[in-house]
Amino acid sequence: MFSRILTLIIKELEMLLQDRQSRMVLIVPVILQLALFPFAATLEVKNNTLAIYNEDSGRESVELMQRFSQAQAFSQLLALYSEAEVRYAIDNQEALIVIRFPADFSRDIAAGLPSKIQAILDGRRSNSGQIALGYVQQIVNDYSNERFRLQQKNVPSSLVVRHWFNPNLNYVWHILPSLIAIITSINALIVTALSVAREREQGTLDQLLISPLTPGMIMIGKIIPAILVAVVQGTIILLGAIFIYRVPFAGSLLLLYSSMMFYCLALAGFGLLISSVCATQQQAFLGVFCFVMPTIMLSGYASPVDNMPVWLQYLDWINPLRHFIVIVKGLFLKDIDPIALLPNVYPLIIIAIVTLSSANWLFRHRLA
Repeated sequence: MFSRILTLIIKELEMLLQDRQSRMVLIVPVILQLALFPFAATLEVKNNTLAIYNEDSGRESVELMQRFSQAQAFSQLLALYSEAEVRYAIDNQEALIVIRFPADFSRDIAAGLPSKIQAILDGRRSNSGQIALGYVQQIVNDYSNERFRLQQKNVPSSLVVRHWFNPNLNYVWHILPSLIAIITSINALIVTALSVAREREQGTLDQLLISPLTPGMIMIGKIIPAILVAVVQGTIILLGAIFIYRVPFAGSLLLLYSSMMFYCLALAGFGLLISSVCATQQQAFLGVFCFVMPTIMLSGYASPVDNMPVWLQYLDWINPLRHFIVIVKGLFLKDIDPIALLPNVYPLIIIAIVTLSSANWLFRHRLA
């Protein structure tokens, strides 16, 4: 039995790697995403334009403007001279934020009176605007605290923030562990989803069925090559994250690869379900695309799962990517222990059992 399954596995790997184009499709996208994602797929705000409408002629507003110009988030300061220019700058996306200093800003500060600054954000870029506004508020707060000290007044209470596991809020530390999960999911799904559909489209499925292979053996022979490909691609991202981007890996490689196996089995179950339903490779590819997009969006990669409605959080429990992202981030940054991994590992095991059983039943049912 094992020799027959091994023969099928070798045949599947040969079909994946037999020509240069197939090898390029499996390797080049991984390399490109490793090179581009840490710089492109980021929520950090850099190199934006900050517009200033300064109705004040005092030195306090000038000093704050100089501090704004030194912020990494703003590579350019745009001077405005009227409310019409403020509206034009926002309407035409010439500036992400407009800061307006009132005419009595410096005078109020010199007199020790409360002073206000207006910030006008472009709501079409709400996420970037809110992040950039946080930078502006931090600069203003630092300036305010310095003024209190110079005037020998009690500095108002302030919140001291410390970021555990990612002290410098380096976004690459968030991107690359998540990229391991995303790349693994996409390729494991594609390889498994196209496998049975390819056999059916090329007319070789009947040859498999009359061979000494049972439907269960055929499924195993389709799953293992997909797992091998996904693990190799995940390893490429892992090595790039550790040795190129210097993302610390604090956990256990054994736990990571063990969890990855359960994750790949869960993905293979979904992939075989798609492949069993579809008659052609084109249909299977479209099915993978329709499955992958909501899987990534609901995984917690872009926005926290806790922000979703409660009913959607329960529905998202069947999303294997949601659980594996938590695992890989925990192993990278937190050195999470096996007990703490269990709440995210056992859902992968349940998903794998249910999807593989369903795919096996559907595969046998369609052959009957």
